[in-house]
Amino acid sequence: MAITRTVHIHEGPGGPFESMFVGDTAAGTQPGILLFPNFFGAKEWDFAKAETLAALGYKVLVVDYYGQGKRGTDMESSGKLLHDFMADRMAVKTRLLDALAELKGLPGVDTGRLGAIGFCAGGKCVLDLARAGADIKAGVSFHGVYDAPPFPNAPITASLMICDGWNDNLCPPEAKTALCKELAEADVDFQFITYSRTGHAFTADDVPLNADRSFGFQPDTNRRSWAAATGFLGEMLGLTDS
Repeated sequence: MAITRTVHIHEGPGGPFESMFVGDTAAGTQPGILLFPNFFGAKEWDFAKAETLAALGYKVLVVDYYGQGKRGTDMESSGKLLHDFMADRMAVKTRLLDALAELKGLPGVDTGRLGAIGFCAGGKCVLDLARAGADIKAGVSFHGVYDAPPFPNAPITASLMICDGWNDNLCPPEAKTALCKELAEADVDFQFITYSRTGHAFTADDVPLNADRSFGFQPDTNRRSWAAATGFLGEMLGLTDS
């Protein structure tokens, strides 16, 4: 196995962008996955997660959705970048579809077997990509944000898994219910898994879980949700038996 990282600089709306392509260069054609980072933007944590996926048999593009040189350094700067990015959801949709087009053009990517995963703001990107009618087969959101864009969705063809913390104050019960209602009314194949004793950022192993369990790393949920997600992706993208 020869898993490598290759910086992928590409133009696009709001660009240029500096994403990272991760995969086994000796493996030939494999399913492709977009990995959308949390609100800090693309970083070492995401590249390591992409290597874990590459070891399972995927080619992975860690998406730069802010633009080259634009990365958060703390909560304030990351919040500003995210606010500016999400201010125009139509522009977000265009940027996400552009990232998918980049993945399709990369060497060794099977364009008939595509998926996406995302964390925090990246989970919202996965949902918006699916809402845009993208031709991905599977999407996984980890502690994402669920509000729908202020315009009609395209038909959603992707199967979706949403991994959610019950105590997540960014996604209270009414937001969870609204997303499930939206997807059910659109006849989407989806799974919504909510984990108790768990809040936002439950995959962030450098963030201690706070007292009311509404924010921070939850090792049990991190482990269980990753196992659920990799099983789901393997089924949807043809790496395991259904």
